[in-house]
Amino acid sequence: MKLQTQVPLIKAKNQIDYNSHLVLLGSCFVENIGNKFSYFKFQTLQNPFGILFHPLAIENLISRAVDQKKYTEEEVFFLNERWQCYDAHSDLSSLTKEGLLENLNSSLLETQLQITNASHVIITLGTAWVYKLKESKKEVANCHKVTQKEFVKELLPPERIVKSLKKTIDNIKSINTNVELIFTVSPVRHLKDGFIENQQSKAHLITAIHQILKQENALYFPSYEIMMDELRDYRFYNDDMVHPTHLAIAYIWEKFAATWVSDSANTIMVEVDAIQKGLNHRPFNENSIEYKKFLNNIQRKIEYLQKQYSFMKF
Repeated sequence: MKLQTQVPLIKAKNQIDYNSHLVLLGSCFVENIGNKFSYFKFQTLQNPFGILFHPLAIENLISRAVDQKKYTEEEVFFLNERWQCYDAHSDLSSLTKEGLLENLNSSLLETQLQITNASHVIITLGTAWVYKLKESKKEVANCHKVTQKEFVKELLPPERIVKSLKKTIDNIKSINTNVELIFTVSPVRHLKDGFIENQQSKAHLITAIHQILKQENALYFPSYEIMMDELRDYRFYNDDMVHPTHLAIAYIWEKFAATWVSDSANTIMVEVDAIQKGLNHRPFNENSIEYKKFLNNIQRKIEYLQKQYSFMKF
């Protein structure tokens, strides 16, 4: 008896291993996947401008990083006792103007360097809704709790999203022609936009991505579809009924890894997982002989892995 509809997946050709360099950009769901890669000690750069929900924000980051168009004093503002920038998440905010500009411009440089060397760029789109400043007509990545009356809210049509994604791809490939591009749509529902409006938004994103796939050498991973079809139950949502639970994230991660992560990397992942669990272990007696032996054994495992992969830090 079959009690679940399953999204068919095909094993990817250019798979991810421990020699791969990954750049992950986009919504909070890319953070979930990125945290898994970080846990297993892959080489990653994850959201250097913080969480970016819509395609125009990602396009802006990539464009400025590739062109190294540095931020200036005119592009930042002071609010709630911190300096902010509309192009970045509040994670990059600072107590000083100079600190914020340093955060922004160093992140631009890091993004350019990592994209240049990336084997895979994973982009997760969260919403097609954008907020635009009334005065400047600029689309913002983050409103930073600026009063709502300063913005106009708009739904990006699929053709505008296609144009933005095309610009993002062109910029990436201008400095790295060999990179593998993977698009996905976040399963997180943006219900603050409205129930129907959220569905409109996801439909626009999916339509645009699949138009791009016909034009460009890029691939799609169905995170949203797996959540909607295979995890069609509220027990897979957090208390807010919006974000996936740890179980749901682990399930989608397993599907992604089965599709994109090589068998050789899976073997190393098992070893890394054993070390991570060992390091997180809390003994009854830290001074016992048995626990010291346990720590020495973990240290030997770490040294063995680091001889093969010097970038691994525990």
